[in-house]
Amino acid sequence: MTAITNLPSQYEPFTTEAKWQQFWEENQIYKADPNKGGKPYCIVIPPPNVTGSLHMGHAFDNSLIDVLVRYHRMKGRNALYLPGTDHASIAVHTVLEKQLKAEGKTRYELGRDKFLERAWQWKEESKGTIVGQLRRLGVSVDWTRERFTLDEGLSKAVSEAFNRLYEEELIYRGKYLVNWCPESQSAVSDLEVEAKEVNGNLWHFRYPLTDGSGNVEVATTRPETMLGDTAVAVNPSDERYKNLIGKTVTLPIMNREIPIIGDELVDPTFGTGCVKVTPAHDPNDFEMGQRHNLLFINIMNKDGTLNENAGEFQGQDRFVARKNVVARLETDGFLVKVEDYKHTVPYSDRGKVPVEPLLSTQWFVKIRPMADRCLEFLEQKNSPRFVPQRWTKVYRDWLVKLKDWCISRQLWWGHQIPAWYAVSETGGEITDNTPFVVARNQAEAEEKLKSQFGEGVKIERDPDVLDTWFSSGLWPFSTLGWPEQTQDLATYYPTSTLVTGFDIIFFWVARMTMMAGHFTGQMPFEDVYIHGLVLDENGKKMSKSAGNGIDPLLLMDKYGTDALRYTLIKEVVGAGQDIRLDYNRKSDESPSVEASRNFANKLWNAARFVMMNLDGLGTGDWGMGTGKDSPQFSIPNPQSLELSDRWILSRYNQVVQQTNNYMDNYGLGEAAKGLYDFIWGDFCDWYIELVKSRLQKDADPASRRVAQQTLAYVLEGILKLLNPFMPHITEEIWHTLTQQAADSKQSLSLQPYPEAKTNLIDSALEEEFELLINTIRTIRNLRAEADVKPGVKVTVNLQSDSEQERQILTAGQSYIKDLAKVENLTIAASEQQQQTSTNQTSRIGWAKIAAIIGAIYLFRIGLAIADAIDDIPLIGTFFKIVGLGYTMWFIARYLLSTEARQKFFAKVIQTTNDKSLPQVESQQPQEPEKAIAGVVGTIQVVLPLAGVVDIEALRTKLEKSLNKVEAEVNSLSARLSNSSFVDKAPAQVVQGARDALAEAQKQAEILRDRLRQLA
Repeated sequence: MTAITNLPSQYEPFTTEAKWQQFWEENQIYKADPNKGGKPYCIVIPPPNVTGSLHMGHAFDNSLIDVLVRYHRMKGRNALYLPGTDHASIAVHTVLEKQLKAEGKTRYELGRDKFLERAWQWKEESKGTIVGQLRRLGVSVDWTRERFTLDEGLSKAVSEAFNRLYEEELIYRGKYLVNWCPESQSAVSDLEVEAKEVNGNLWHFRYPLTDGSGNVEVATTRPETMLGDTAVAVNPSDERYKNLIGKTVTLPIMNREIPIIGDELVDPTFGTGCVKVTPAHDPNDFEMGQRHNLLFINIMNKDGTLNENAGEFQGQDRFVARKNVVARLETDGFLVKVEDYKHTVPYSDRGKVPVEPLLSTQWFVKIRPMADRCLEFLEQKNSPRFVPQRWTKVYRDWLVKLKDWCISRQLWWGHQIPAWYAVSETGGEITDNTPFVVARNQAEAEEKLKSQFGEGVKIERDPDVLDTWFSSGLWPFSTLGWPEQTQDLATYYPTSTLVTGFDIIFFWVARMTMMAGHFTGQMPFEDVYIHGLVLDENGKKMSKSAGNGIDPLLLMDKYGTDALRYTLIKEVVGAGQDIRLDYNRKSDESPSVEASRNFANKLWNAARFVMMNLDGLGTGDWGMGTGKDSPQFSIPNPQSLELSDRWILSRYNQVVQQTNNYMDNYGLGEAAKGLYDFIWGDFCDWYIELVKSRLQKDADPASRRVAQQTLAYVLEGILKLLNPFMPHITEEIWHTLTQQAADSKQSLSLQPYPEAKTNLIDSALEEEFELLINTIRTIRNLRAEADVKPGVKVTVNLQSDSEQERQILTAGQSYIKDLAKVENLTIAASEQQQQTSTNQTSRIGWAKIAAIIGAIYLFRIGLAIADAIDDIPLIGTFFKIVGLGYTMWFIARYLLSTEARQKFFAKVIQTTNDKSLPQVESQQPQEPEKAIAGVVGTIQVVLPLAGVVDIEALRTKLEKSLNKVEAEVNSLSARLSNSSFVDKAPAQVVQGARDALAEAQKQAEILRDRLRQLA
């Protein structure tokens, strides 16, 4: 067997990561096979916009997904991680129309066909950006199954879904009030509207009663819409206005007579309790307009300017018109007052401008039947299951409140609505009354329309496209081949887990569950794992508008992909929690990602050490299999294991068990932290150090071999445990450790994930070993405090009153001597306990001697008396009877029970102590030895300093440090006593000073304590 070659002295993440990304893809390591055995595990990627580039949200989301997929793949599941991108209608339109505007053109001048050619070209150019960046992230997707929401298969699925819903009367076309984005000039759904709180105004106007009997006062935040008012409304129970219901007012400026109506929707406490009603420009007014058969007057063009119904304000932008309308009302004497008013304004999520409620003919989906189906799944089967569970209520409440979904968008890039109009019936144009048919293709549409209107019918397809979320709602099953019954669909659907942020539950999760429930009769995924957001260094949400985003590619370039991935996962504390990423914007450095890079280096160096000390022995030299599904390294014979070997194997299997439990329950961050602590602490810092002496050339060969085999076995297990989190570095080390051939197609990510061997877990041993580790750590700290040079060996006295602790310390004394550089080690009970034990022993000894001597004399005297009395007739017999009786009474009184015996002998010993014990002469106290001491639980650790350090020099050094710290304490105290500083300085500066003072006071106390020990 070829000897193990060693790793390079330094880990280079950039060359290593690119190497393995290429290896995985070229060898189709992650290609899923529906014919393969094993329970399926499938996640479809939340498709990023084709126009986008990798941001921290993408990196976080995909890192979480990849950890789950890699873990379940190694657990033996038939895993599929399916990649793809979304066509992003509005985002692409925004980009292209900005380009055209810069060229002095519009999309209408370019024409639909040319515009779409340009869009596809843009897609091909930009798609490579986000896809390449996902590859850079090292996600284990099956690139052979990559999908795009506008590809042929998915377009067919969208057309089929639309047609079925229309045939089932769940899609309809109608004129309703929609959210209109003047920037993109398209309708947007409620989910694409972001409510923002703004500082605005509340304008009060006077509307004169037509009969001349007075006025009513109304209040509004959008005065320009008064041009479209068709009523004034009051609450019918409002005593102030009951008598006005049924009367009319004359609308200022427009001079239109409009009615005063009573409606329960009016809030009597808002403004004056009397409101203007503009049915074509307000959702609540729209409902009142329908109830009271009011006129619907639209005053707005689609670009946000006012139309011909606005009279003299026609052509003005809505916000310009607002100022001019107010000015006109003030001039005409109708303006009563203007108040500052903070209120919520709906903004278009894509266009970034306030939306305009606009009456428009659109396509809608009847939501209620589909939402109710989802509610049934949730209530009856808890499907899907939300993690954390608290999001279940949010999802349920959202389903209950959903209104019909406007699915048409006035854009060109996207899935064109599969509806065709007989425009020859309405003068060659599409109007609200043009007859239409819905079909799966144009040929089918022509056949349907010809059967109705004859061969000469002229048809035209609906120019609008579908909301992007319509096609995204089909994503979990359309990507697997639906509506065809493919093998992928049969194997991998429903998918296993959806991983997404809470901010997209309404945009996407509910759409997918409604579509899936309707078309497949199942929920599209078993679990929905909701994660939080990645916050910036100040705990703020990252956004383009705020300019506080952190570029993941920059951090990957600086620290490596594995370091960024591991940081993002490790920071998660509890599912669904936001994480904060440390970041220095001046230097583009991240302490937290740097710490993960250091962790990677620690693992690399530990692996190098292990391989350098295996004497060139590879997997074949240990006598175990090297097959794909067999362990590369085995555990040594349990009988040959030493204390440290048994400890590390117990700790390893505890961590294996813990990691599996965390991963099975979405505790990804907890699993990552546990691995970090075990690898860095237990394995690298302790076990490797503990076995170094056994790896020396002159060490016992049998012990050396056991240490080597244990190191190799645990290292390989660590690489498997860590692989889902840090796939690149672990793959590199594993290939070297297991001597994979240069042309090997084996991958660590296809190896079985470790399972805990519970028979090797010894919790009691771990607790005992923790005592040894803490003792070593304390001795090291004392050496540092006393400024003992690294190469100098010391004397240490360990004192404990616990026999069990002394036994543990004795068993591990070789480790203490080796790792703490101790030459002379004493393990004993404390001096006080020893003295107490000696005194007790002395007292008990003298008491026994005195008792024996006394018993002998009493016995002799008793015998003499008995002999004398026995010679007297009758009296001798009497005394024998009395003696027997007394003896029986004495035994019954003092000797039969345990309690009686204890009391009796206590009296004997006490009497003897008082009268018989010799007095020990007092000794003059010896001058205490100079030493420094520490405590580990109930163990006193004493390190004598004589002959080890220059005590006077150490005392001088400590006094100098104490003077410096005390000066800092005085300075900070004076600063914080200054009210001018505390009141005027920024809060963070004041708090910083307080923190510095607390730290300085703590340092001073530590230094004083050290000086007291040297006194």
